[in-house]
Amino acid sequence: MIDLWLVLCYNLVMTKPIRTHWHQLLGKLFELVLTSLGIEVHVDFNVMSKPPRADLLMLRRDPAQLVWTLEQLARLPDGIRDSLASHILIELKYTEPVTADVLEKVHGYDIFYRLTHELKKEEVATFILSSHTTKKELLAEYGYQEVTELPGVYRSRYPMVNRVVVILLNELRDVPHNAFVKCFASRPIEKKKAFQALAKMGWLILTNSLWMFLAGLRRAMLGKGDEEMKVITPDDVMALGKRMQEALLESMTTEEILSRFTTNEILSRYAPEEVLSQYTPKEVLSQFTSKEVLSQFTPKEVLSQFTPKEVLSQFTPEEVLSWYKPEEVLSRYKLQLSQREQQAKCQEVLKVLIRTLQLRFQVAPSYFDNRLQDLSLEILEQLNEVAVTANTMPEFEARLNELTAVAQRNSEKITT
Repeated sequence: MIDLWLVLCYNLVMTKPIRTHWHQLLGKLFELVLTSLGIEVHVDFNVMSKPPRADLLMLRRDPAQLVWTLEQLARLPDGIRDSLASHILIELKYTEPVTADVLEKVHGYDIFYRLTHELKKEEVATFILSSHTTKKELLAEYGYQEVTELPGVYRSRYPMVNRVVVILLNELRDVPHNAFVKCFASRPIEKKKAFQALAKMGWLILTNSLWMFLAGLRRAMLGKGDEEMKVITPDDVMALGKRMQEALLESMTTEEILSRFTTNEILSRYAPEEVLSQYTPKEVLSQFTSKEVLSQFTPKEVLSQFTPKEVLSQFTPEEVLSWYKPEEVLSRYKLQLSQREQQAKCQEVLKVLIRTLQLRFQVAPSYFDNRLQDLSLEILEQLNEVAVTANTMPEFEARLNELTAVAQRNSEKITT
């Protein structure tokens, strides 16, 4: 008996129908569509600080942002896109119709959420997205009327439920911004039109993740067989979409894949050095004239790649000199000539100074080499006078130290 009881329990568990959390699939779709536009998407959150927990979605806009952006409006359906609230609560009814209990329950969610989070009425808007067409008698009983020029959007004039807007997905307009939610409509024709509208958007707005999710969702909802029952979670939908994408890409040639993109879109995926690494410098430069290449650089940048000898070797001396006036050529050498003359004169004065020191104080010629070699002509001339007037060698050295110290200070001031 015990073994039989265990088998019966196992069979009961295994045959229990698996519930697909459709609001989680809608939440994943909203996450892929809206998160990049600054709208937070929350699934299965607590309405109050303590349970009960509701199968709700929440879209939250930055309160500092007073209205939806154009990019956000392009992805939000009728009804929701017309609300100015920063907190949007959404109850999706996919497998069951909207009933009186549902209307009252969702109205309670609206109240509890506002009280728990201390929000004003205008900060919260609550919606029921119904995949099935709700009975018009029920909507009329609760004071719901279709909003003018917005088919499928119903608002109530009764205080008990007027904060809850009912959106019938089958009746929404066939416009691009409704396509994302109309994927969850119950009528196959409406689903197909929604997926077709999204396909027309193509690569312009569909990221790779969103494309895979929509592909998996379409296969789950419109495919043949029992695929819908096998796809339970958003991860399952994404995995199915990924398999479809891989199968599609494997069946396409490289040319067919690349044909879906412009040259700029393809190249934008790579850094310039990655593109250029596929070609030799000669192949790259062959696409441009010499003028086009050189126009990208200043003359200084071009010449910096060569030594002066390499540059001048391309011209005869006559060609080089023909570009300048005689005085311009000579002016390039005046400073060098002057420096050479200065250095020669320093050497003559230095020789006289060393000879004088040898005669007066009997010092070796190399005694002052390290201290006298780099002195200026002006200091050397002063030291020549000191060498003649000084009575002792220490007196000469003191004057030498004084002059070199002054020269050092002057040099530091100029540097500063």
